[in-house]
Amino acid sequence: MKRFFIPPDFNLAAAWFADATLPASLRTYQNIHELEITPADREMLRSLRHNRLLFFTNHPSQAEPMIAYHIANVMGSRFHYMATRRAFDFLFGAVGKLFQSVGAYSILPGVADRDSMRMTRQILSAPGGKLAIFPEGEPMCGENDSLMPFQPGFLKLGFAALQDARKTEPTANISVLPGFIKYVIKSSREQIIEHLTQSIGTIEKKLGLEAGHRNLLRQFLMVGRVLLENSEKEYGITPPADADFDFRIGKLRHTILDRVAEMMKLKHYNTGADAIHKLRHLTSIIELLEVGYESPELPVLTPSELAAANRECIKAYDFIVIKRDYLVSRPTPERFYEWLQRFESLALGRTPRALGGEPHPLPRRAVITFAKPFTLGEHYDAFQKGKGEYVEQLTNEIRAQMQALLDASASLTYTIVDPGDVGGV
Repeated sequence: MKRFFIPPDFNLAAAWFADATLPASLRTYQNIHELEITPADREMLRSLRHNRLLFFTNHPSQAEPMIAYHIANVMGSRFHYMATRRAFDFLFGAVGKLFQSVGAYSILPGVADRDSMRMTRQILSAPGGKLAIFPEGEPMCGENDSLMPFQPGFLKLGFAALQDARKTEPTANISVLPGFIKYVIKSSREQIIEHLTQSIGTIEKKLGLEAGHRNLLRQFLMVGRVLLENSEKEYGITPPADADFDFRIGKLRHTILDRVAEMMKLKHYNTGADAIHKLRHLTSIIELLEVGYESPELPVLTPSELAAANRECIKAYDFIVIKRDYLVSRPTPERFYEWLQRFESLALGRTPRALGGEPHPLPRRAVITFAKPFTLGEHYDAFQKGKGEYVEQLTNEIRAQMQALLDASASLTYTIVDPGDVGGV
């Protein structure tokens, strides 16, 4: 069987080039103009410079790998990165060469990628080896104020690497550092409101809607309701008369995903799973097909069928992100823009930013915070006794630490409409 693993191929000249161009790349491709790390956290990062390290952070967009690269620079070290396999094929492989040169290697989704797992253990067991991992995995959630369920297995690999390291270095250890990246729009309140008003107005015009005297929140909810109604008609869904927005949008996204699975004639598709797990399952199969992975378990699709499946998954992804209470309970500029890009995808056909679309329309800053680092050695004996159960417990603890960082970041922004001000919408 053809090998699909792409290993890291570190190149110092390329890394120096990436170091020098990182600020410009963040501005150009992500509209991020500032990266904020407190002096105390900078000192903490430098103290980990010579340690083996697993670094975790949230992953709502395509900006996080570049920010992790900056964190490595602040630390005075280099990270390796595990990246989805199809990313290495972008621009006829040119992007993949760049990824390899700064320490990235591939992981195939949904299969036992032994080459990737072996490389992970090799990296972390080496003296000073460091790996940045995004435990939410793919696809990215697109919400800066939410954490998706974590993918399993990353800590088990860490413990395996620690076991490898201790074969030749009995006192070896691996540090674990959870972090969180919060994006905050830098423009003034007036500029934000003006831009949002113009942008939602474009979508209203496309849908034949009138804003009337609605405030921004009510406009967004109206557009969301109409997009939902239009899609229900498209998929032949008649919701119960008393069904609320969240129930209806949940029914819609499950209908979309289940129809993709039916079209692909999948044998092992769990119709009872939640929408995130369904989407992960489908997108992993789409990626395997895109890279030409050979397996009798995979469906046989024409290029047009594969493209259609991908489009439908993007639509389901858009409706997974649109959650009414998420915006109504805290209508911040950042949440408005998260909904706006979903609307632009659904109504205007634009690629969502989290999936490689245009950069954010307004300049932003990224505020990076960290939980207290700990070592896998502290938990090694408990892991030996509990194995899978203990890995799950420790994974949940890391997620709770990242959630605490997320919650603390709420003070970095503000609401531009009174929470809950929905009127009769």
